[in-house]
Amino acid sequence: MAGERAVGLVRELQSAAGGRLPPFRAEELRQTLEEMRTLYERNQADVSEAKSGRTDLIFLIRFRHCCLLRNQRCIVAYLYDRLLRIRALRWEYGSILPNTIQFHMAAEEVEWFNRYKKSLATYMRSVGGEEGLDLTQDIKPPKSLYIEVRCLRDYGEFEIDDGTTVLLKKNSQHFLPRWKCEQLIRQGVLEHILS
Repeated sequence: MAGERAVGLVRELQSAAGGRLPPFRAEELRQTLEEMRTLYERNQADVSEAKSGRTDLIFLIRFRHCCLLRNQRCIVAYLYDRLLRIRALRWEYGSILPNTIQFHMAAEEVEWFNRYKKSLATYMRSVGGEEGLDLTQDIKPPKSLYIEVRCLRDYGEFEIDDGTTVLLKKNSQHFLPRWKCEQLIRQGVLEHILS
């Protein structure tokens, strides 16, 4: 039936819970566009016949046109929702996405993510004086400047503002500045220990 592939793309995104990014369905998207091209060509042929006096084709032409518009809306919704999810991933994971997420992205989406990342970095450098302002830090207002964290995996040396380096090894606990470790918490390297 006309439009089922396009609706399937939207349904898949809707079923992906919690803003998770499902794999990009290039083949389904290509098939939907091919279906739209076929519908358009049929309409073009029938329009020329309808102009010559066959008025019985008008309802079929309108139906195909509605199918074209529905497919178009579904494709735009699919692509736009994916871009919104990818934009949210920049704020959640930082400027480097895990390979498992990048694997689910199309090449054009990776390119868009890189342009968005550069645009955001340019803006953050332009505000906040010489050092810029990191908007990705302190997404939630902090209750204290230092927090206790546990390292979930080996990370290596981590430098704090005063020049001190801390060795982050698996299962080690540290009392560190919140703003320095918030990014590592989001990446799954550190875990905030709540007392």
